[in-house]
Amino acid sequence: MTKIETVAVVGAGTMGTGIALSALRTGLNVILVDASGPALERSLSKMKRFFSRQVEKEKMSADAASLAQERCLFAENLEEVSKAELCIEAVFEDLALKRQVFKDLERAVGPDTTLATNTSALKVSEIGAGLVAPERLCGMHFFSPAEVNPVVEVVRGTKTADTTILAVLDYLKSTGKEPIECRDHAGFALNRFFCPYTNEAARCVDDDLGTPAQIDEIAMEEFGVGIGPFAVMNIVKPRINLAAVRNLAELGEFYAPADSLQRLGDADGYWDMSSANAPLDENTVRRIGDRLKGAVFLAVLEELEERVATPEAIDNGARKAFTFARGPVELMHLSGEQEVHRLVELVKPCSCRQAAP
Repeated sequence: MTKIETVAVVGAGTMGTGIALSALRTGLNVILVDASGPALERSLSKMKRFFSRQVEKEKMSADAASLAQERCLFAENLEEVSKAELCIEAVFEDLALKRQVFKDLERAVGPDTTLATNTSALKVSEIGAGLVAPERLCGMHFFSPAEVNPVVEVVRGTKTADTTILAVLDYLKSTGKEPIECRDHAGFALNRFFCPYTNEAARCVDDDLGTPAQIDEIAMEEFGVGIGPFAVMNIVKPRINLAAVRNLAELGEFYAPADSLQRLGDADGYWDMSSANAPLDENTVRRIGDRLKGAVFLAVLEELEERVATPEAIDNGARKAFTFARGPVELMHLSGEQEVHRLVELVKPCSCRQAAP
């Protein structure tokens, strides 16, 4: 297996820059490619700020930070990527665009170069459908912020070779990342339940159960997280969260986007996080908490049945990517089968609910 010493990242946006930083900070060489000169300039500025903070926090010496920055080559075309043993695509979530990027990459790199897509929404097999050698393509879905979040989903497409997965796993472990292996299904291992969690929070707003700030407080208590679903959506942008939720719509009625999320996302707006004027009553708090848990449990039960990922991988990802105090599978075990059934029935569409005994 070829040792990875140089990584090419195509796309100098937020995720591409974060992926590049995660490689640079562990001593690797990086080629960051973007057709936009201004995008590369913004990426360079972000890198300078990042390494400056690392020095201020005494996580790196000034010399080490300077050397790390020198190891990054900025380019506006793909000519330089031939030097890379691994190429990671991190462009906009558009299938046609990603396919074109990989067709161009396949011509630019050597025959042994591993290819990966950072897609969070599109299927790896569909992205690689036009490649001459689709077996060397896999998914590497980094979680934001990629420069510090340890979790990366490693997605096996229908034609991905074992050697490709092994090369990527070795790379991630060498850079201190936590790989979560999963199959090429909508939502992969983690967004499969996290998107329904954010979507159910929006449905609670639609049903006038509470405000985003109130629902966030309940979610933080129920899942032991430091930040609620609406605050997360505001960080990643509701527009992007809506796109991820819409990607799951093929799975059925339960996954359809909430009305408020569609309105806000399509308008490129943000959730109003103003503090609530009065606390919610105990019954409403319980209803909201039950619905949030029910949405997570239903999605996880379905992905377990489809063997998208192992219970251990799902829980590990939930804790490390989303900072859940306990993973959803562990929470279900603690709740018990009868309670899990009750919670899941709360969020199932009427057409899917079991008849009452």
